[in-house]
Amino acid sequence: MSDQQAIETEITHPDPEKLSAAMAEIAERSQRLVSDFLARQAEDPEISDPDPLNIGSAFAELTSQIMQNPVKLVEAQMELWQQYYTLWHNTTLRMLGEESEPVVTPQKGDRRFRDEAWENNELFDFIKQSYLLSSQWMQNLVHDVDGLDEKTSQKVEFYTRQFVDAISPTNFLMTNPEVLRTTIETGGENLLKGLQNLLGDLERGKGKLQIRMTDLDAFKIGENVATTQGSVVGRTALMELLQYKPSTDQVAKRPLMIVPPWINKYYILDLRPENSFIKWAVDQGHTVFVLSWVNPDSELAEKSFENYAKEGILSALDMIEQATGENEINAIGYCLGGTLLSSTLAYMAKVGDERIKSATFFTTLTDFEKPGELSVFVDDEQIESLERNMSKEGYLDGRDMSMSFNMLRANDLIWSFVVSNYMLGKDPFPFDLLYWNSDSTRMPKAMHSFYLRNMYNKNLLREPGGISILGEPIDLRDIKIPVYFLSTREDHIAPWQATYAGTQLMSGQVKFVLSASGHIAGVVNPPAAKKYCYWTYNRTPADPDEWMTKATQHEGSWWVDWQNWISRRSGGKVPARKEGDGDLKVLGPAPGEYVKVTLS
Repeated sequence: MSDQQAIETEITHPDPEKLSAAMAEIAERSQRLVSDFLARQAEDPEISDPDPLNIGSAFAELTSQIMQNPVKLVEAQMELWQQYYTLWHNTTLRMLGEESEPVVTPQKGDRRFRDEAWENNELFDFIKQSYLLSSQWMQNLVHDVDGLDEKTSQKVEFYTRQFVDAISPTNFLMTNPEVLRTTIETGGENLLKGLQNLLGDLERGKGKLQIRMTDLDAFKIGENVATTQGSVVGRTALMELLQYKPSTDQVAKRPLMIVPPWINKYYILDLRPENSFIKWAVDQGHTVFVLSWVNPDSELAEKSFENYAKEGILSALDMIEQATGENEINAIGYCLGGTLLSSTLAYMAKVGDERIKSATFFTTLTDFEKPGELSVFVDDEQIESLERNMSKEGYLDGRDMSMSFNMLRANDLIWSFVVSNYMLGKDPFPFDLLYWNSDSTRMPKAMHSFYLRNMYNKNLLREPGGISILGEPIDLRDIKIPVYFLSTREDHIAPWQATYAGTQLMSGQVKFVLSASGHIAGVVNPPAAKKYCYWTYNRTPADPDEWMTKATQHEGSWWVDWQNWISRRSGGKVPARKEGDGDLKVLGPAPGEYVKVTLS
């Protein structure tokens, strides 16, 4: 049998009846989506901002600076043409059966071109190399332009990369060999299924594309995620306080309070028993309390940053004392929860409240001078546009924030799913981390506006008296308790060099630890997994690069290092405490009710 005959035998012809039924369903769903879209437009006839991300002015400035030095542009174009000439020559040699070296290859870790056809087929290899040459040329061109301020340059480079990622040949049917092969093998059923997946995601997002990254029906909070045993022992308008059941006879005298971010839900630290930091901390003999933040609606629109301090951390401290009789605790803050914790600690120092005896910060920004690529979403024009949108409902929809985070790793978190879900017609597989990532939360208008303006935009938290909490101007330098900074080397959300700056703002004993991997995997890295590594150095010089050159690498998880650090600050041992033993009644089982509220 010839190769052509073999290919033909693999071709599946679609069932006409099934095809007709599927097309009728698609037509009906598409019509409904269009009708819903037109209805929403009629309800909100205001013309939307044509450039809410304020990209136009940045690229206008780029063009102006490029045209001031046209010779440089011509030189770049000539270099590109020379590379293309070499590529054409090498491709011709390959087609004639001769060997030739590639002009350009994908970067290490680029998973878009894993299919063997990108290497073995001359045509697809040419398409791949043409794209890589053009994309590198565009990114180098905007990177090398002189005369742009740092923020404009960063925005131009970021959105150029978004464009480059979007036009990858892997994202189009006729230039993706895997999609072409699957289409032939299934008679196009993959495209039909992909269209149904696309319509489903548009329906879930009410007209906005909400990509399904995992099987959303495979997980249920409290059943196969967020399963560590415990109870709700306190509640405010903004949080439920969870206390976990002890697993040791003796526990540390000082309870442990965890303040997670409210951009996502707390159970990133309690996904499964095997990778749950919460369960692991319980097993190390800590009485663990966790703040489970509310998923706010319009009624909480005016809740501010300081409300999160008062009705979150400060209320939790009162409750923990009632539950355990202890007025000395150790605290952990994760990401935005760490920013809130540091702000609250500065307030507590100002008013003489000494209940928190040590603080651990996971991937936490306190100095926002160089916060990484998230800063491209934060300037006066974008904040004003965001505030106008938030004023309609009283909150920021978590899906909008989630899209910003996904754009930081667009190939992995956007385009890979576009290809898999919509072009290959696959259903996403169950993955607890991506389920958590899809379980977004809202942000109250007042809090989010304050956070963006005062932290990201004006960087006032690092300034003495720059912001006030409950009427008290605060200064992070007033924090004199021992602190443990944990950052991650490949963090796209809170770059480690930026989080390191916090070590220079606090006056007590400071330890900085750097974990391998990123914002989530570098933190959620249980010792039993025997993955990654971490670095330590017992001093914190002003320059993070100097710290890195002197740091020692250790294999395995930083969790063990942290436990050694925190155990020396735990106040000895006492008999294990159970939920309800103190003055607080059990309100219900963990994980509580707040965490179960999803976006409608």
